[in-house]
Formats: sequence, C-alpha cells, structure tokens
Amino acid sequence: MKPTAFEKDVVDGLNASPKKLFSKYFYDDKGSALFQQIMQLPEYYLPACETEILTEKSSRLIDKLPRKNYEVVELGAGDGTKTALFLESLIRGGKTVRYLPLDISPDILEFNRDYMRKRIPGLPVEPIPGDYFHTLETIKTRKTPKIILFLGSNIGNFEGKKALEFITFVKKYLNEGDHFLLGVDLKKNPRTILAAYDDAAGITKKFNLNLLERINRELAANFILANFDHYASYNPVSGATNSYLISKKAQQVLVAGNLVYFRAFEPIHMEVSQKYSLDDLETIREQAGFHSVQHFTDSRSYFSISLFQTQA
Repeated sequence: MKPTAFEKDVVDGLNASPKKLFSKYFYDDKGSALFQQIMQLPEYYLPACETEILTEKSSRLIDKLPRKNYEVVELGAGDGTKTALFLESLIRGGKTVRYLPLDISPDILEFNRDYMRKRIPGLPVEPIPGDYFHTLETIKTRKTPKIILFLGSNIGNFEGKKALEFITFVKKYLNEGDHFLLGVDLKKNPRTILAAYDDAAGITKKFNLNLLERINRELAANFILANFDHYASYNPVSGATNSYLISKKAQQVLVAGNLVYFRAFEPIHMEVSQKYSLDDLETIREQAGFHSVQHFTDSRSYFSISLFQTQA
C-alpha cells in the first residue's frame, strides 16, 4: 500500500539531517485544543495584538481602500471569528462586501459560513475548500476588486526566502487596484518572543510532544514522550524563532516499520516562526513588486497588519 503523505513526510523528516517534522501536522483534535489553550496564555501576545489592531485601527485602514465594492479572499481562513471584525468595519465604512474564505478543511469552512451568517446577516459568503495554492486560481478572473487576507502571522511559518516567494505568488492573483492584507509578528525584546514559545505552564511543550503522540497512534510508532524535551530559540538578527524536541538520551524508535536512531541531545526541528521589522517588510514589498505598503500596529508595536497595494 502506498504510504500516506503524513507517513512519507514523517519518515523522510526523521531520516533527514538534521531531523525535522512539519508543523502542519500539529493540528489533530488534541493539537487544535492545545493550540486554543496557547492562544489564551498571557505570554502569547499575538492574538490580543492583532485583535487590538482590527478593533481600533480598522477605520484608518479602510480609509486607504478607495473602491466601494470588494471581494475579501482569506487564505487559511479557519473559523473566521477574528476576520469578522474586519468585515464588520468594511460594512460600517460603506463598503459592499463578498467574503470568500479558502481553507483546506471543509468542516472549518462550514463553521466559518454558519458563524458569519449569524454574526453578519446578509453577508454573501462563498467558501472554497482545498489547498489555497490551487484554489486561488478560481478567483483569478473575477472582476470585482479584491482584498486578499493572510492574517494571524501565518507568514512566519515560511522559512527564509520562501516568504518572499509566497507573497510574490499571491501577487499573481491580484489586479491593478487590488490589495493584500498581511498579519506580521514584529521583532521585539527577545525575551518577550521566547516566553511566547516556551510558556511557564508548559502548554507549548505539550503541543509539540502531541505530534509524537499522533505519530505513535497513526504510524504504529513507539516514541516515549518522557524521553524528549522542548526547546525554543530566537535569533534577534535573522528574526527566526525555532522550536525543537530534544532527545534526552541515545535511543531508537520504530516508526511505520522503520528504525530511527537518535543520539543523546539530538534535536528534531518542529517549527519556525519568523519575525520581521518594518524595514524588512518594505524590502519584501519592493522585491515582490507592490506599489506601496502601509503598516497598522498595536499600541506596543508588537504586531503589524500591513496593507500592500498594487499600482492603482
């Protein structure tokens, strides 16, 4: 039987040098529940900062949108609860809006649609399930001016030049006068960033270890979770935050019939979360070919929602 993508990625990643797993596999039911706990942690500043911007700066942001009608296309839309703040502001600002949430999960899109119907009655919602690297093609020929959203600091999951490649890819689906709205976690005190990814309650550690538990369950593996510890690092020069699981001792683990060997203190790279300065974003704007970018930050300048504009 042909291995699933999950099995192939896990086996290949654990046999790579250095070892790595992919953060997209964190979100089984337990992982999703743990991430919801992380979102509520006092150290995890990101959701509160983004919500502050969407609540307090949306009217200023909307002043930069000259058209009356917009299709709002959201990549990796999730449940839409945060996006509703922006959509409500658009409507209060006199805009006519159609919302197109794109997500790989049909179930979450169903929740999103139902939530929007209750919260914003009369809002046209057109969910598009699938991988947005493919489903974006469906909006390319639509004539209504577009605002493509990529919020939640999801851009931070792209390593190195891949972030620029992704933003350049998105721009291919924008016409003159369209906009791209990007949520970005900004560089700040390194201790503040590290605390967000290595919280005192140990929820982030549980979140990372849960992927080993999932591998045990789905790939007949025999990871002993107590043999691994969580470690986070932040490089204030590059802006890269990295999360690892560290093997506490030399050991071997069976995964989908494959023996994987660990040296004592050998790391598994679990996740990258890139942080940016406003100067970094200006460089990305120029290299991706956008005409301009305007930044809307929270009161502590921890986070930015940045509006990239094509040539009007």
